[in-house]
Amino acid sequence: MGAVSVTIEIAGLAPERIVFDISPLAELGVALHALTEPGHHPGLHGWATATSAGLKPDLADRLCEADFLWRTIFSDVFMPFAGLTAAEGGGRPGTTLAEDLDLLDRLDDERFVAAALEFTCASHYSAGGYSALSDERRRKQALDLAATRGPRQLDFTRRLLADPAAVRSWVRRLFEDCDEAFFADTWSRTAGRLAADARRKTDLLRRKGLAETLHAASPALAVDEDRGRITADKLAQGRTTAVDPAVGAGLTLVPTSFGWPHLLVLHAPGWRPVIHYPVSAPELTGPGTVQLLERRMEALAHPLRMRLCRHLARAAHTTGELAETCGITAPEVSRHLAVLKKAQLVTTRRRGRYVLHQLDVAAVARIGSDFLETVLR
Repeated sequence: MGAVSVTIEIAGLAPERIVFDISPLAELGVALHALTEPGHHPGLHGWATATSAGLKPDLADRLCEADFLWRTIFSDVFMPFAGLTAAEGGGRPGTTLAEDLDLLDRLDDERFVAAALEFTCASHYSAGGYSALSDERRRKQALDLAATRGPRQLDFTRRLLADPAAVRSWVRRLFEDCDEAFFADTWSRTAGRLAADARRKTDLLRRKGLAETLHAASPALAVDEDRGRITADKLAQGRTTAVDPAVGAGLTLVPTSFGWPHLLVLHAPGWRPVIHYPVSAPELTGPGTVQLLERRMEALAHPLRMRLCRHLARAAHTTGELAETCGITAPEVSRHLAVLKKAQLVTTRRRGRYVLHQLDVAAVARIGSDFLETVLR
């Protein structure tokens, strides 16, 4: 598998156009995802269980009707400020959920429909172009793909394409009811923390520069200042620009209390890019890169290397000892050890004239959680 990432072109972007801000609607979207996919968020099981148990049946049913907006993808409807020009009142999130929902109302039907139907066209996300509302080919494709997702998705897609205004009103009311049921209380407890993080990152950007600030937001973010681009290390591929004159120059970074392990990057054509980053990783720090995870998975996929790991997990061994134990030649052992070392799974130390190899048990123990974090990032 080749390297994949999402890149944001920033050449020529004025420093003051890079802002950290908080968004109630974006946080609601991630909170809904945590409710729907609690397995992605092991640190939130208690909150998710209690919140789900407190939902009224009608609201729970309506959330099921629309959960594809936040279950398998994170729809851009949760960040409408990025799809509006300054003249349309965009550029910054609202300070309240009601203000964010007002921004959502200002998106024209084309942009709203394209964002709401992202689950039917994820493979074309970076291509842009007309939405299913105005393009017959996209319309047929959206309906066909929605049908493969299930009857709820197909019904939603049909209703949205037939009467966008009615569905938009339905979606707004759904989010307002979520606010009344649980999110207002949740936001009151998390907004202060998120605002404090945004202030710290803003100050860090002023004092230390973009590279250090991005790394502080997420180890998966890096900047190539010579080439004028930001890279998000994700198992996804995409490209966007923060200097599109059509929508207005700018990059917004939004902290989230519910997001870990996800690092979300809005990179739709015609929208200002947004990086939605978790403020903390409750169980892990310093996740490895996608490339390192690939090397580790490939290294452990070989049955003989798995056998070597079994021996090296129990004690340190020399190459000769491993060759004798496994019934292969010393050069073969050396070749397999080289693969394990490149994957940073085996350590070596010298004892007199002997070189001892041992499995890094902590590194292997992380692979399960690293894999989860990387594929969900």
